[in-house]
Amino acid sequence: MTRSDTAEHRRLAEATGRAEDDLFDANPWYEWGPYLSERAWGTVREDYSADGDAWSSFPHDHARSRAYRWNEDGMAGISDIRHELCLALALWNGRDPILKERMFGLTGPQGNHGEDVKEYWWYMEGLPSHSLLQWRYHYPQEEFPYQRLVEENARRGLRDLEFELMDTGAFDDGRYWSVDVTYAKASATDIYMSIEATNHGPDEATLHVLPTLWFHNTWRWAERTDLPRLSLDQGSVVVDHPLLAGYRLDAAPGPDGTPPQALFCDNETNVPRLYGGAPLTEFPKDGINDHVVSGADTVNPSQHGTKAALWYQLTVPAGGTRQVRLRLHLPSAAEGARWDDPEFDRVLAARRSDADEFYDALDPHLDEERRRVLRQAAAGLVWSKQMYPYRVSRWLDGDPAGPPPPESHRHGRNAGWRHLDAFDVLAMPDPWEYPWFAAWDLAFHAIAWAHLDPAFAKYQLTVLLREWFQHPNGALPAYEWNFDDVNPPVHALAALRVFVIDGSTDVAFLERVFQKLLLNFTWWLNRQDPEGNNLFGGGFLGLDNISPVDRSHLPDGVRIEQADGTAWMGAYSLAMSILALLLASENPVYDDMVVKFLEQFLLISDALEESGLYDPEDGFFYDRLVDAAGNGTPVKVQTLVGVIPLLATVGVPLDRVERLAALRKHAARHLDDSKRGGGPIFPVRGSRGVDHLVVALVTPDQARRSLAQVFDENGFLSPHGLRSVSRRHLEEYVVPGLPGAVIDYEPAESTTSMYGGNSNWRGPVWMPTNYLVVRSLLLYDEFLGSDFTLEYPTGSGREHTVREVAGDLADRLVGIWLPDESGRRPVFGAQPLFTDDPAWRDNLLFHEYFHGDNGAGLGASHQTGWTALVVDLILDPPHRARRVFDRQESAQADS
Repeated sequence: MTRSDTAEHRRLAEATGRAEDDLFDANPWYEWGPYLSERAWGTVREDYSADGDAWSSFPHDHARSRAYRWNEDGMAGISDIRHELCLALALWNGRDPILKERMFGLTGPQGNHGEDVKEYWWYMEGLPSHSLLQWRYHYPQEEFPYQRLVEENARRGLRDLEFELMDTGAFDDGRYWSVDVTYAKASATDIYMSIEATNHGPDEATLHVLPTLWFHNTWRWAERTDLPRLSLDQGSVVVDHPLLAGYRLDAAPGPDGTPPQALFCDNETNVPRLYGGAPLTEFPKDGINDHVVSGADTVNPSQHGTKAALWYQLTVPAGGTRQVRLRLHLPSAAEGARWDDPEFDRVLAARRSDADEFYDALDPHLDEERRRVLRQAAAGLVWSKQMYPYRVSRWLDGDPAGPPPPESHRHGRNAGWRHLDAFDVLAMPDPWEYPWFAAWDLAFHAIAWAHLDPAFAKYQLTVLLREWFQHPNGALPAYEWNFDDVNPPVHALAALRVFVIDGSTDVAFLERVFQKLLLNFTWWLNRQDPEGNNLFGGGFLGLDNISPVDRSHLPDGVRIEQADGTAWMGAYSLAMSILALLLASENPVYDDMVVKFLEQFLLISDALEESGLYDPEDGFFYDRLVDAAGNGTPVKVQTLVGVIPLLATVGVPLDRVERLAALRKHAARHLDDSKRGGGPIFPVRGSRGVDHLVVALVTPDQARRSLAQVFDENGFLSPHGLRSVSRRHLEEYVVPGLPGAVIDYEPAESTTSMYGGNSNWRGPVWMPTNYLVVRSLLLYDEFLGSDFTLEYPTGSGREHTVREVAGDLADRLVGIWLPDESGRRPVFGAQPLFTDDPAWRDNLLFHEYFHGDNGAGLGASHQTGWTALVVDLILDPPHRARRVFDRQESAQADS
């Protein structure tokens, strides 16, 4: 069976032949998807304050009562692709002060390590067309400890662990519900929804289940009078909307045969509660909440509005499970309002069968545990798709129907990005902690997506390069909190990887990416090399607090020459040269661009060699601070900063460059140097003489010396990947020549507030940088062959080929989620409930980063985006990795 034989691939293939920017119009199966965010409160888009404090501007306490401006949020939610109509889950355990309509967590200032969600939920299934989605949540039966979570975390400091929901005793004695929500499509406009609630407690208990349908409030900001409407018809909620008229939400009776009670209110702000002003409506957004929780007369007795819930009350015995069934659909003219249980069962079974077939086709030889990791990582990717609406000019100036924002708001954050006008489905890093795109995250997301839906992967790489995202000066927006920040330039690397995964045939995609990346490359040359010496900065470059000095905010008169900034530009140059080389095979016009980018690489290589950033005694690269007088001080700390130069490596078959006389001319000096044991270009001999060139920022000798540091188990190499700071800095290290600059190896949460303290690059294992090392090692192996070996681990006395080393490193990373000898998964750490309880132990989370010594998950708990690179490591492991220049081999591997 080939991948294209599955029903899911046939659904995705409906987009074939249409332009990438028409992707979602081209495939009707994308009409409904998991586009609903899991947090819209506390975001930049909803912040209209004078001081730019997004967390306090729109707190969690406002979320149930205040209409959102830009997007909606909910639990287990879906929406139409225009984000007009939303369907999600609300729950009530009979004890909480509010309905559980959205996940609760701490804001950045509240958490002792930054923003932090305090709930447990998982993405269990997801198909790229959204024809099957499954979400799981564990909900305490006792009152949710909102205030205790806030107060205890406020008491704790940076050196304390975070206080989690598990620590409150909320799940003691099994007194909790597990709730599974499954969506299965019968067609693109016919969606079945199953809600299953299991009582894990020792006693009978009652759970209130309220599937909720509502309109995104777009009328309040535009002074519209043609409001959409939800109303009741024969027990169903019917939709009256210019774009969605005719949809119905049908509901089967509850397990005891009782139909649900329909409740209606308006998705409008409760002005009296929040601001003490006159009400906009008798039945505001929190009307259903107040009615269910306290019996308030706050739902519309006329049974219509812009928000509706179907209220089930399930009484479930200990250990029992009850199911609620619904159907959101656009009925045909001949179809009446009826319920068909056999059809419901048939559709769910068919979509589950499709999912088995789809993932089996990706790799039929995976063992059960790797298949579990693959499917749940992929499900996280699918559930992390979000509709992202953000017109910056409107946000800065305010809406015509609303009061103008404070003047400081209009000239503050993102004021230089007025052109940005987003209305796109994007792969988000984490739908709760990072519910907005991040440029370099998105590049890694695309690599994992390429295995599931290549068209969507390409769309993600091209959309930030479109005129409504990319700045006219060529910059890419970093992320919503500050578009001006600089992320590592990895789009070209990602485009190459996506190209290979997709079969190495879509040259048109490469050309589209290449043309826009030319603008971005020029921006880097002009803006991030202020001295014009080909040594690049960029500030923190996404690595947050990895340095003992704040690289984005240096003292006056001091500049920084960054080993990683310079190396990223070297890698960018090489990736662009390979893109040009692939395009030149179709159009010789691109021959000149191959030369241009290789020439730029050589300038960077020469500058790096002369800079002193490489320490020949240590065999490692370091940043350097330069004062106003030109005196340089190396920042001699062993971090990932010194590993990035090893990533700038490509190998080029000689037959691809034979006609490029200019290349040979410009490279002649470096080829001569290579014969004497140095230089960034060196020929590699095959069985018939020189058959390819390797171009790298480091020579094989430098690579071997640096990798000896990297693969030292007392340094970077941990049982679960490469640490971001060497463990040799376990004791606090005072950086010579830099008063006050200290760093230590911190394997878990951050102990510094630099960049908010909500992530840590001072020790833990991060998937994206580890992934790049694995793929770079494979390039070394591809062109240097089995004669190039490394002692691995350092000090072991055992020599391995680079491919073997890459394979072991990949196994360590995948092993984060696999049961060890004792049956425990490292990702769960030492928490007994996660490791031992059958209801928890197979529910996987894909965290932001991982403990540098034991692999436990840390940081954002649902940052499936770039952590889902594990999908690529599973489906294209080092022992059979696909290559850029062999289309036939790639196509065979793909099938």
